[in-house]
Amino acid sequence: MGLRQTVGKQVGRQLAPRITDLAPNLSGSFVREALRRAVEGVGPLASAAEVAAKQLAEHGDVEKAVDAVVDTHVRLAGASGFVTNLGGLVTMTVTVPANLTGIALIQCRMVAAVAHLRGYDLDDPRVRNAVLVTVLGEDTVNDLVRSNKIPAPPMALATAPVHDPALDPVVSGEVARDLVARVTGRRLASTVGRRVPGLGGVIGMGSDGWATHKIGSYADRELLPRAKR
Repeated sequence: MGLRQTVGKQVGRQLAPRITDLAPNLSGSFVREALRRAVEGVGPLASAAEVAAKQLAEHGDVEKAVDAVVDTHVRLAGASGFVTNLGGLVTMTVTVPANLTGIALIQCRMVAAVAHLRGYDLDDPRVRNAVLVTVLGEDTVNDLVRSNKIPAPPMALATAPVHDPALDPVVSGEVARDLVARVTGRRLASTVGRRVPGLGGVIGMGSDGWATHKIGSYADRELLPRAKR
C-alpha cells in the first residue's frame, strides 16, 4: 500500500464516526440491509444463489464458477468506483453513500455466492456473519482476532456449533467502519494528492477493483468446501 493510500485510510478511519453521525444509514443496520439485499437480490440485482447457479451452469465446475464469480464482481466494483469518484471533495457527501452502497452490495454478494458454491447455507446467521467478516479482508480479520474483537476467522464462524447473537452487532459495526474508512480515506487522499479532472474516477476504479479482488481471493482460500446436506 502506497503512502497516499495509507494516510488516506488513516484519515478515513478518523472521519468515519463523524460521517456515520451525519448519515445514520451508514451504520451496522446499513451493513445488515446491504447483506440481505446482496443475498436475496433486489431489483435488477440477482441474488447470490442465482449468480452462483448461473456461473456453475456456464462452467460446469465449482472452482471455475468461483473464479468467474470473483472476476465478474471485480469488474462491477471497478465500474462502481469509477462512476462514484468523479466528483472530488466537493461532492463527497453525495457520492460516499452511493459508493458505500455499491461496494457493500457487490462485495457481500460476491462472498455470499462463493459461500453458496462451496456448500454453505446463506440463510444461516453464522454464515451471514462469516460473509461480512470476509468482506473486511484477511489483514483486518487477523487484527480483530488477535485483539479478541471477534472470536475466529470466517470459516470457523460459519461452522461454529451455535450462533452467537451478541456477535451480530460487533461484526456489523466493524464492517461499517471499515467501509466508510476505505471510501472516505481513498477519496480524501486522491483529492488532496491529485487535481487532474477525472483522474479520481480512474483511482476509484482501480482501488475498488483491487480491494474486491483481494476479498474474493480471501473468500476462495478461507471458505473451504462443505458437504451439502
